[in-house]
Amino acid sequence: MKLVIIEPLGVDKEKLLSLATEALGDKIEVVYYDTKVTDTETLIERGKDADIIAVSNLPLNGEVINGCKNLKLLSVAFTGVDHIAMDTCKQNGVMVCNCAGYSTAAVADLVFGMIIALYRNIIPCNKVTREEGTKDGLIGFELEGKKFGVVGTGTIGMRVANIAKAFGCEVYAYSRTKKEVSGITYTDLNTLLSTCDIVSIHTPLNESTKGLIHAENIALMKENAILINTARGPIVDSNALADALNSGKIAGAGIDVFEKEPPIGKDHPLFQTPNTVVAPHIGFATKEALVKRAVIVFDNIVKWMENKPQNVM
Repeated sequence: MKLVIIEPLGVDKEKLLSLATEALGDKIEVVYYDTKVTDTETLIERGKDADIIAVSNLPLNGEVINGCKNLKLLSVAFTGVDHIAMDTCKQNGVMVCNCAGYSTAAVADLVFGMIIALYRNIIPCNKVTREEGTKDGLIGFELEGKKFGVVGTGTIGMRVANIAKAFGCEVYAYSRTKKEVSGITYTDLNTLLSTCDIVSIHTPLNESTKGLIHAENIALMKENAILINTARGPIVDSNALADALNSGKIAGAGIDVFEKEPPIGKDHPLFQTPNTVVAPHIGFATKEALVKRAVIVFDNIVKWMENKPQNVM
């Protein structure tokens, strides 16, 4: 049986292969590619003999899946699988397992990094201090006492909610599945948007969540509100959000995800807006998280081989 790690997984090669050996022993031949390619022909060439492919956020289209004739399992080193041709996998009998949970702490950390950067004017403060300026015009806000809205209360959303409670926030939530959790008030989306000072997005991207945050409901938000998106770019209408920021309808935004993976063109509407902190999809990217997800990638394979598959999408 052959495993192809079709792209780098963000872990040192020696460490990655050591984790693979520890989990899989000599049961599987492991082939590792330490360069990222995106063209269909090369991806098929890499994966054509693989029984198992490990992939991160590299898009695998239907042509690639069809070209990998022996493929039986995709172990995806990511939480979302919207970059995988899931319909083709289903048609071909290819099981897809993700790495849910590996980035929970990392993403939640970034959420509050962005919030504090916005609330305390960290980026403008750094600039003005280097230019021999003062705090004039840079008085910030505290988190304590703010109404904090979490859209989507899966593992990451729930961790964000609990951290918000620790900061002394009043926490509201909107989610397809409600949980009985002390200190969290579930409500409908429009009520959450109109009530909260901070709104943080944590839903997966699917047909029901694409464009979930749009011009009409952004208009319900408070003028002092900030929006944080570390989930998926298309959940939020970027043009509508940019219009709200430019017109002063809302006070700020922290954005880690866009309509496509970085690099993002300089003409993106959110690069022209005031009080906006942007990042190149780094929410998941900590040393600790990348090792955690490599461990899950190989554990998914072990469980599949034992006919006890986990994290099945």
